Formats: sequence, structure tokens, C-alpha cells
Amino acid sequence: MSGRFRNASASNIEGQEVGGPHLDYRRVLTRRPSGNFVRLAQLRRLRECEQVAAVCYRIRAAAIEFLLVQSRGGRWTFPKGSAEPGLTHAQAAALEAFEEAGVHGRIEEASFTLYHYRKRGSVRNQAARLVVSAHLCEVLRLEAPEEANRNPTWFSRHEAKRSLREDHGTGSGAELARVVDRAVRRIRRLQNEICTMTGTPRRSQVIQIDCRKETALRAGPSKSA
Repeated sequence: MSGRFRNASASNIEGQEVGGPHLDYRRVLTRRPSGNFVRLAQLRRLRECEQVAAVCYRIRAAAIEFLLVQSRGGRWTFPKGSAEPGLTHAQAAALEAFEEAGVHGRIEEASFTLYHYRKRGSVRNQAARLVVSAHLCEVLRLEAPEEANRNPTWFSRHEAKRSLREDHGTGSGAELARVVDRAVRRIRRLQNEICTMTGTPRRSQVIQIDCRKETALRAGPSKSA
């Protein structure tokens, strides 16, 4: 994986130990689970399910277009994958944008929304209900993506929403369509701020995606959806 990332520091928050020094593990293991009881194995699965997405866009003739890619199952979606140890969520999302869609551009460090996503075929498995941190990414140029068969394609706002709904069903599809609407509101707000402010516009902290394999990159291969 590759990239030159500026204005962003990597962070890795390790899980903290639960319980005080007098915790009796024998009592915990033999006690009947309460309604709020969560097994350690389940917590690990939930942690592994944390994901990030790059909501990539460009503006053409005053219209906002979104860049979607195809999952391995052939469904349209945002470039998306697992959060990487040692990287901020924005850095991990930037890697997904580059690897899956060949994106060069600017991605916001702060997430503009969170959304829930359920993997197909795992309806009864709570661990498969993913929480995804979405980051807005302005695309400046594209190159051939590193990952094959992703087919990055530009969609209008309404085409993107329709494709996401059709490919992901009632629950996840509606959630993804709402992400598009939230992204449009965020983009319009940024445009208004630039138009109304005098002097140098205040910009959100961004990561420049100008990829040739450097920083991230000690985290190992990405785990894309």
C-alpha cells in the first residue's frame, strides 16, 4: 500500500483492561450471563467489524457526482474496508479510496457521519452488523486502482442513491442512500463557507492523497469488503 499523508497523525488506541484488581474471574465465568453480558470473543469480533469508508465526489457543471466501486459480490458501494491499527480512520479510508478506486485527492480527517451496514447472509449474526466511519473525499484525479474488478464509476446523486438501494436491499440500501444525502449537505455547506468568507477560507483538516507507497503502509494489507 502506498501514500504520502500530510496534516494527519497516526493513532492507535489500545483497549483498556476491564475490572479492578479484586475481580474474581471464577465468579464471572460461572455466573449466569445477564442481559448485558458480552463474551470476550464477541467483543473481539465486534472490534474486527469496525470499518471506514471514503465517500468520494467531484463537482461537474455545479452538479455533485459520487464515485462508487463494486464489491467482490458485484454490488455498488463506497470504497470501504477495516480500520487499520496504527492509522487514523481517515488514513485508512484514504488507503481504501486509492486501492479500490485509484483516487488522488483530499480526504477530511473528521468523519461527517457514521452508518450501519449488515453483511448479506449474516442477518442473525450481530457481529456482522458493521459500524462504518464515513469520510468525505474530494477527487482530483484517478488512476487505475490496485485492486482488480472494482470498476470505479461516477454516478449522479440520484443514480448513486438508486444503485445503492437496489444492490443492498431495504435496510442497508436506505442507510447508504442517506449517507449520500448527508454528503451533499456537507459539500454544499463547505461551498457556502468558501463563498461567504473573506480572506483565506478556513479549511477542515484534510489528508492529501498523493499515493506512492510510503506511510501507512506498515499496517499490512487492507481488509476490504
